[in-house]
Amino acid sequence: MIDVLELLPKVELHCHVEGAMRPETVGELARANGVGLPVGDVTELYRYGSLDEFLSVFWLVQSVLVTRGDWARLAYESVVDAAGHGRVYAELFFTPARHLAAGQRLADIVAGLTEGLEAAEAETGSRAMLIADIDRAYGPAAGLQLVTELGELQPERVLGIGMDSTELGVDPASFREAYALAARLGLRRTGHQGENSPASAIATVVDVLGAERIDHGLSLMEDAELVRRFAGERIPLTVCPNSNIRIANAFPSLELHPYPAMRKAGLLATLNTDDPAMTDLDLGYEYRSVAEAFGYTFDDMVAIALDGVEASWLDDSDKAALRRRVQDEADTLRQG
Repeated sequence: MIDVLELLPKVELHCHVEGAMRPETVGELARANGVGLPVGDVTELYRYGSLDEFLSVFWLVQSVLVTRGDWARLAYESVVDAAGHGRVYAELFFTPARHLAAGQRLADIVAGLTEGLEAAEAETGSRAMLIADIDRAYGPAAGLQLVTELGELQPERVLGIGMDSTELGVDPASFREAYALAARLGLRRTGHQGENSPASAIATVVDVLGAERIDHGLSLMEDAELVRRFAGERIPLTVCPNSNIRIANAFPSLELHPYPAMRKAGLLATLNTDDPAMTDLDLGYEYRSVAEAFGYTFDDMVAIALDGVEASWLDDSDKAALRRRVQDEADTLRQG
C-alpha cells in the first residue's frame, strides 16, 4: 500500500509554508541576507524538546525571509516538493507578524508568495491557496492590524485567517476583534488550539471567534459533549499526528496518538504535515505511517483523503470536481 498512498491525490489544510523551507534554502537565504545561524548544518537546528523550543527555531527560520523573491522561492519550492508526494491542493499558512514588525510590507509578502504558488502550479498542476496566520505572541492589536491590511489589499490567494504560536497563557477570546473583522470581510476562519490548551479553549475559538475549523484540536477528546458536537456539526480538525510527536512531544509514539479515536467518534479529522521540512516529513509519509500504525486499509485512507476535500474552503463545484478526481484515481490504483 506504500506506493499507492504516495500516488493517491491528497489535500492538505495544515501546513506552514515557512516550515516547508528546505534546509539548503535556509542556509542560502541566511547567507544572502546576513542572518547568522547557530549551526553550520541547518538540519541540526531541527531538534525540539517542546512546542516552545520548536517555535524559537521556527522564528529563526522565518528571519531569513527578507525580499519578495525569498517568499516566492519558498512558496514555489514548498509546492513542488509536496506535489511529488501526491498533494494536489493545499491551504497554506503564512505568519507575517515578525516580518511586518521588521518593516516588510504585507503586499510584498503576499505578492511574492503568490508568484511562487503560480509558478509551481503551472509546473506541477498542484494548487495552493493561503491563510494569513495571526501570531499570538504579538498580541491582539497586531492581529487586528493584519486583518485590517488584508481588507485593504483583498488578495485573491488569501482565503482566510488563522491563529498560531504559543497557546500557553493566551486567552483566545482576546482576538475576537480581529476575527469579527475577518468575518465582515468575508474571510474564512480557523485557529490553532488544543495542542497545549484544554478543550474549553477549543470551544472558545469556535463560539467566541467564529472559527470554522480547528487546527490540531487534540484536547477535544477530553470533552465527550464537545466531541459529539463537533461530529454532529462536521466541524473539521486539521490533525498532524507525526508533528504532535516530533514537535510537541505530546505522545511517546504514533501508536498512542488519538487519531483513531477521533475517526471512530465520527470527527471530520484530516491528515496533515504541519511543518514538513522542519520535521523531515511529507504528506505521503504521513498517510503511510498512519495507515501502518493503525491498521488502516486503502479504502480507509481514501475516506481520509475525501474528508480533506470536504474540510477545505473550496467552493462546492471545485469540491465536487476534486472529490471525483480522488475517487477516480483511487479506483485506478485499486486495479493496480
